[in-house]
Parts: sequence; structure tokens; C-alpha cells
Amino acid sequence: MSQPKVLFVLTSHSKLGDTGKPTGWYLPEFAHPYDVLAPHTHITIASPAGGEAPLDPSSIDKSDKSSTAFLENKEALWKQTEKLSSFVGRAKEFDAIFYVGGHGPMFDLATDETSHKVIREFYEAGRIVAAVCHGPAALVNAKLSDGSYLIGDSPVTGFSNDEEDAVGLTSAMPFQLETELNKNSGGHFQKAKEAWAEKVVIAKGGRLITGQNPASAKAVGEAIYEAIFGELVSKN
Repeated sequence: MSQPKVLFVLTSHSKLGDTGKPTGWYLPEFAHPYDVLAPHTHITIASPAGGEAPLDPSSIDKSDKSSTAFLENKEALWKQTEKLSSFVGRAKEFDAIFYVGGHGPMFDLATDETSHKVIREFYEAGRIVAAVCHGPAALVNAKLSDGSYLIGDSPVTGFSNDEEDAVGLTSAMPFQLETELNKNSGGHFQKAKEAWAEKVVIAKGGRLITGQNPASAKAVGEAIYEAIFGELVSKN
């Protein structure tokens, strides 16, 4: 049997609002799920613009050994991404799509119509849709073919307002992620009892997986693994 396939999506946005600071995707939110899934799945990396996807330099933590090893050894993954538009109409080639966090998705993937189309195609083809931290910004406005929100009436999580306030970036964001996820889910936003604690929400029969923050990244990868291989086991 060929390996299951997972499409990882990174942001192409590199500027943190009008702060003058750089942003992009967040290192552990790519590295930790990758480390969980790479031994068992074939992973493809995409971004809206293709080519090099910007790494948020503030996400580099030398005490995180797995992320440091990823940074040193896997550079080609984010420097040679494929254009997300090239995956329109190809959902059935994959088992899951996963949106990596970082503040970048708040500025591009939240309103990217191509991304919304890809998400809709994946979900309606019975595939897994997952995201972590600010990655759910890609899901907040995504709609299904019937016009309903993907996250409508569904439990969901993402970077909380308290966490955004704690890092002092609420005013730099185009919207508050928790607020919009809660609104478009019909009041079903969930979060950990304490800021920065691990929280993963699995909904829609295991096909919608979201994680709250960087601490949740590995667990999101594990949830994707379980959703893929649990489904495969049930088919055999």
C-alpha cells in the first residue's frame, strides 16, 4: 500500500501589520507535526505564492531540539513550496490538509479564495482538514458548497484572545481569531483552562482537527495520524 499523503500549507505573508516587524509561519508548528507524520506519510508543502515561504524569526527557539534540527536539515521544504492553486481539483490525491500557524495566515490565508476552495474540496471529498494556532485563520471564513461555514455549529479552537493580548499583538492583527472562530462556529470556540496550555479539538467525525497554540502542535500531528490510520484500518 502506498503511503497516505498530507498537504501542509504555509503562509506567504512576511510583514506583521504596520509594526515594521517580520512574521510568517511558526517553526514548531511546522516541525512538530512534520516529525510525527513524516515517517508514515508523504508530505507535500504548498503556499499561496509558491517558492520560499517566510519563517517568523521570532519562532526560533534553540532549546527546542526537534525544531532546531528541522531548521538545520529541512530548509528545502519551505524554500521550494508549490503554489496552492496547483492543488485545486486534487483533493482526492490526499488524505489530509494541514495549515501551519504563525501570524502570517491572519493576513493572507484568512481571505484567500483559492485556499477556501481547496479546503472546501478536501472536506467535501471526505478528507481531513486540520490547523494549529493561527492556522485556523484559514478556516474561519471557509464555506462549503451549500454556503454554510465549514466550522458552522462545530467545536473549534485556535490562538485565544488572551494569548494574543499576552504577546502584545492584538492591535496588529486584522481581526481577533478567537472572536471570529466563535462567531462563525455559532459559539462553539473552545480553549484550554489556562493560556498556553495544550488544547486540541477534534470534530466532524475526526475530519476537523484544530489546535490552540504552539504547545498543541505535536498533539495536532498525532490527531491527524490517528484520523488517517484509524480510517484506513476501518476500511480493511
